[in-house]
Amino acid sequence: MIVKLTDSFIRTQLICPEGVNRIEYVSDDKSGLFCEVRSSSKGGGTWYVRYKNAENKTTHKRLGKTIDIDLATAKEMTRVIRAEIELGRDPRLEEKKLLAVLTLHDFYYQHYDPFARLNKRSHARDEEIFRLRIDKKFGSRRLNDITRMEIQKFHGSLITEGLAPATANHHVKLLKRLYNLAISWDLTTSNPASKIRLYTEDNQIENLLDDTQLKRLVSVLKTEKPRMVCQLLMFLLCTGCRFSEAALSTYDQFDLKNRLWKIPSKLSKSKKVRTVPLNDAALNVISELETKGTSEYLFINTKTKKPYTTIAKSWAKIKLKANLPKELRGHDLRHNFASLLVNAGESLYVVQQILGHSTPVVTQRYAHLNVNSLQKASNVASEKIMAGL
Repeated sequence: MIVKLTDSFIRTQLICPEGVNRIEYVSDDKSGLFCEVRSSSKGGGTWYVRYKNAENKTTHKRLGKTIDIDLATAKEMTRVIRAEIELGRDPRLEEKKLLAVLTLHDFYYQHYDPFARLNKRSHARDEEIFRLRIDKKFGSRRLNDITRMEIQKFHGSLITEGLAPATANHHVKLLKRLYNLAISWDLTTSNPASKIRLYTEDNQIENLLDDTQLKRLVSVLKTEKPRMVCQLLMFLLCTGCRFSEAALSTYDQFDLKNRLWKIPSKLSKSKKVRTVPLNDAALNVISELETKGTSEYLFINTKTKKPYTTIAKSWAKIKLKANLPKELRGHDLRHNFASLLVNAGESLYVVQQILGHSTPVVTQRYAHLNVNSLQKASNVASEKIMAGL
């Protein structure tokens, strides 16, 4: 029905006649503005603009309800939309494109995860970070609907939750990576995770065990269950390798006769093949494994028959059993291995080679542990000097 839309008409005449479900009150100014009133509306309606798209097909765009938008605002919105149409834009088509944008959950599992599995060694860690917190917070939201402020607040909430600054930063870094890929694949246009200031990370944290604590840990690892997890942890302690290197190690990488383990470039953090010497303790762990002949991997989850992606729960129980500090991380076993080498008098160069550090700068963090060796070296000079007195 074509009518002269006025404020009075909107206040008193938005009535759906009996016997019909809906009626359109069309503005007589030929702008395309109309108000749809349904039998269930009860004195209210919904504003729309009708127009023809590039294909000369009649379509319409919803503006909002009359209780939220007055007549003057509806007319101004109509004027703006008509101007956009004259410039060749189709507001309805753009709206559909926005609605077609993937949710963060769908983007991760349909696009990012398959890509990461082929191109990123730490894809399992990414999946864990996404699944445990990011997916729960933003998974149902569309890529173009998440704001920088929301991510900033999420970043802060992780600290409140008790996560370490470095761990909280990993969540933001993953979101940045997701959005950068989505942009490069033309699935969205902006990255709300950019410009988020990261927390200062203290990467020099070293939870070193004293002799008593080390003995308790070794004792527990030799007897506790699950045995496979304990053997994996013992292997980390005996070799100083990274968790991913051990968890994904396969039997064909080992030359037991020559006591060598060749870690392939795809597992090495430096992206270079590196060779690790195997000591007696490491060889003993390998000899106790029951996976030889049944799996290509040394260490497998007995339930899934696949390599471990995380052992956090088991590690927490083992620490409790061995009466070790809660803050002791699995990665600290690597630091403890290095400290044993340094305190035994091995040079930082030797430690660098065994741990596979790309530069001596990384290994330099252990220099303070070399006090005993330095003292012994100094005493050599002292003895010569004293002998001449």
